[in-house]
Amino acid sequence: MDADAVDAITAQWNTERPDLDVTPMGIFGRISRIAREMGDRMDQAYAPYGIARGEFDVLATLRRAGTPYTLSPRQLSATAMVTTGGMTGRLDKLERAGLLRRSPDPHDRRGLQVTLTERGLALVDEAVRAGLETQFEALAELTAEQRANLTELLRSLHTSL
Repeated sequence: MDADAVDAITAQWNTERPDLDVTPMGIFGRISRIAREMGDRMDQAYAPYGIARGEFDVLATLRRAGTPYTLSPRQLSATAMVTTGGMTGRLDKLERAGLLRRSPDPHDRRGLQVTLTERGLALVDEAVRAGLETQFEALAELTAEQRANLTELLRSLHTSL
């Protein structure tokens, strides 16, 4: 197996501080670097559609909600893990692009509903395919069994946190 930059870092720590177990540094260092690299790749995958990851998250959240592809801004913020202020900026951009529309909530006079437009639905359906292709390319060196094992290990780590 080829060494990577994280191996070099942990080797330096092992030399300088042999009293420390730097195993976690190797794990989380790689997770961080993979996340950064995949973020860049996903931005490239979504760029032809005129959206970035944040906007894709909004469109995908509405798409996953199922027909009529409608959620409140609060529900979108909770799912996308952004503040309502950050969500407002994303919604403004996506609404200007004709990918979603905001309308009054018929059940709450103070509330809004956000709904995918037909154009937004078509775009997110194409963009999700492009994103998945990018992710499959990144996983190409792993067997199906390795991908399943990695999924389970990451799920265990995530739920333990």
